[in-house]
Amino acid sequence: MAIEEERLPFFGPSGPPLYLYVHVPFCRSKCPYCAFYSVVPGTGAVEAYLDGLEAEISLRLREGAPFPSLSSVYFGGGTPSLLSPSQWERLFSLLEVFCLRPGAEVTVEANPESLTASHLCLWRERGVTRVSLGVQSLDDEELRILGRSHDSRRARDALGALAASGLSFSADLIFNIPGQTLRRWHRTVREILAFGMDHLSLYELTLEERSAWGRRPPEGMASGYPFYRWSQWYLASRGFFQYEVASFAFNRRWSRHNLAYWNRAPVLGLGPGAWGFLAERRYGNENSLAGYLRKTEEGRLPLAVVEEPDQERDWREAAILALRTAWGISRSLFARRYGPVPLETLLTVIDGLPERFFRKTEDRIALSRRGMAVANAIWERIL
Repeated sequence: MAIEEERLPFFGPSGPPLYLYVHVPFCRSKCPYCAFYSVVPGTGAVEAYLDGLEAEISLRLREGAPFPSLSSVYFGGGTPSLLSPSQWERLFSLLEVFCLRPGAEVTVEANPESLTASHLCLWRERGVTRVSLGVQSLDDEELRILGRSHDSRRARDALGALAASGLSFSADLIFNIPGQTLRRWHRTVREILAFGMDHLSLYELTLEERSAWGRRPPEGMASGYPFYRWSQWYLASRGFFQYEVASFAFNRRWSRHNLAYWNRAPVLGLGPGAWGFLAERRYGNENSLAGYLRKTEEGRLPLAVVEEPDQERDWREAAILALRTAWGISRSLFARRYGPVPLETLLTVIDGLPERFFRKTEDRIALSRRGMAVANAIWERIL
């Protein structure tokens, strides 16, 4: 997305940072563990989505212009690589009303079965800086269990293409797949690092209520703890820094867009099913393409949920999000933003938990590696 600021005098590079998330709600098929909004596109669905996105952008600009320039753009899904190059050209053109800050991070999520050389060429030309590939496993049996549309050979081909593209790239992997062994997990992680990516996201298979497996759980799932603790040790030995509970970066190449979420920075979310955070208010768009299009065609923002600020909920959420990261909570900044009483309440909870779960300095409190392995239990105490 090579956007020259001279072409966009309405939006300057000054002002507070803003992060843009664009939800592309299309997949080739629905994975049984997935709870994100996505559909298999019918005839004309992508074009209708792009029309709705154009209308939503116009409504946002009319409501709150001017937006500050963007520190990052993230195209998530769904499967953004399912869009054809010509559809991507239109998507990029819709976003030319925004200005990118110098050095902005622009990420596209992709899946191996739909990623093509044409995508990579176009993305490089339009300023994409990194690609996040949904590999999940390099074991064909595990991919079959997960209901993925690609096999391990297609995943390796996609990883090789990304390695040759010159783009920064990341891979998503899932552990605690039914029947998975630590040996097979080790093989996937070891092999995937050989492709030279600078970022990995590791997710334990969880049964979300809105997913098919949430309604009918599969058999053969055990504890994900051994997989996670082994991954922490192994990736550290390969030079990867765990900067967030599920994320590991090589050579400081962490995702700046993801850090915006953990820091409660302003995020403009566009598209059906997208979430945003503006003016200390979290909002969610209509979670169906039909509902999204109906509202945008009527000239209304496609909002389904708007959460008003709530002091207690906000400081507890801020503490949990900060503790997701290796930098943790700054006592001084937390007290300045939320007040001394919330800080004291938080410290009382933390002091009641085992010391081995934390790393503490004079000003900061962060989770240790052991603490990250039991983070859900710690967050429940804070809530």
